[in-house]
Amino acid sequence: MGLFKRKQHDRIEFENIGVKESLTEMKDLSEQIIDLSYSAILFDSSDIARQVMELEERLDKLLYNVRIGVLLAARNREDAEQLSGILQVASAAEAMGDASLQLMRIFDEDVEFRPFAPFFLRDGDEKIWAIRIYEGSDVINRMISELGIESETGARIIAIKRRTRWLYDIEPERRIKEGDILIVRGVEDGLQELDAYAKGEVKWGKYKR
Repeated sequence: MGLFKRKQHDRIEFENIGVKESLTEMKDLSEQIIDLSYSAILFDSSDIARQVMELEERLDKLLYNVRIGVLLAARNREDAEQLSGILQVASAAEAMGDASLQLMRIFDEDVEFRPFAPFFLRDGDEKIWAIRIYEGSDVINRMISELGIESETGARIIAIKRRTRWLYDIEPERRIKEGDILIVRGVEDGLQELDAYAKGEVKWGKYKR
């Protein structure tokens, strides 16, 4: 059985969290799943690829939730026509998850040269780097929201590897720890700037809030 063979579900349970909330979560997840699938190939990481699979399963459940919510809200043909746009948006988000999952199936293939992604991704405007947080960096033990990393450097944190664990819920209140490996996306100048802060070569002091 392949590593990313889709799990079989007897049935998907309806979650009473509302159509709007489901759509919002689907939007966020569809953006995250693209970043993570890109990262999985770039870093040849089956751990990140597994997270892509889990997020895609969550998208399936949310799409089901949206469909049930729309059906319950439609009272007549006019309502159904107006609500059809919501279903199209939700289906598009879920399709992005499906496409990312298909991309992850490369981890089930016997590819001779891996990682191969840097050869065809290196010329893009945005790049993905793995940046380690070293002793002496003054970003250690500070919250992501306090640092304002994305607004100051343009680098967006996709995931964090902390020892043997992967952290994908990049909340503003999460603190950066010594030894963390940040998987970040951005233009090269911003990534180099963040790397200098991570190594302690430059102090973050001028950005203190």
